Amino acid sequence: MTGTTSRTLRHYDAIGLLPPTYIADNGYRYYDESGLVRLQRILLLKELGMSLARIAEVLESTEDPIAALSDHVHSLGRERARIDRQIVSVTATIARLEAGEPLMAEEMFDGFDHRVHKEEVTRRWGREAYETSAGWWESLSPDDRQSWKADVERLSQDWMKAAEAGAGPESDRCQDLARRHVQWLSATPGTPAHDPGGDLDGYVRGLADMYVSDPRFGANYGGVAGAELVRDSLNLYLDA
Repeated sequence: MTGTTSRTLRHYDAIGLLPPTYIADNGYRYYDESGLVRLQRILLLKELGMSLARIAEVLESTEDPIAALSDHVHSLGRERARIDRQIVSVTATIARLEAGEPLMAEEMFDGFDHRVHKEEVTRRWGREAYETSAGWWESLSPDDRQSWKADVERLSQDWMKAAEAGAGPESDRCQDLARRHVQWLSATPGTPAHDPGGDLDGYVRGLADMYVSDPRFGANYGGVAGAELVRDSLNLYLDA
């Protein structure tokens, strides 16, 4: 039923990954319900690209099969959502090519790799923060993702316009932008700002400093001067 060969089952038995419940006199291996659940988990983890050694570690670390399978369902749901978005993006590329229309990079690569910052986010704010944010992002529909990106772009543009106009951090204009900025961060699952018990103040101030110190962030606000305006405005807003 699974396509797993008898040779593979013998190998799993030899390395202690999936011992049979018992072996009949004719050499056939028999598996009870727990064995079938264990095999299902092995096949799921293999689909996620895990080595047999790593699969063994995962199986031994989780005693509750229901909790473990629930985690698998969550992972499969995220993978299905990612593949669905890839289908939409590739189909859109085909349609544009057939119609002779210009290609849209945002549209073409949606659903491919949104995890390039996994290591950095995990190091700064923890694995749970990354997984929560990633799960939320991958659950969004294409329209919702575009809407979210548009809101972020609008906020960045408004910050840059304020900097170009010479607005000060204490101005009503910048304080309203700071309010919107904190509201945006608070609406993003996985961030301490979104967690009712999280350190919103420390998180926002830390990000504000990064906007200035990290050119990748500063570029969203027109460079160092714009990033400094965002930082100073956010700090004043939090002080108040």
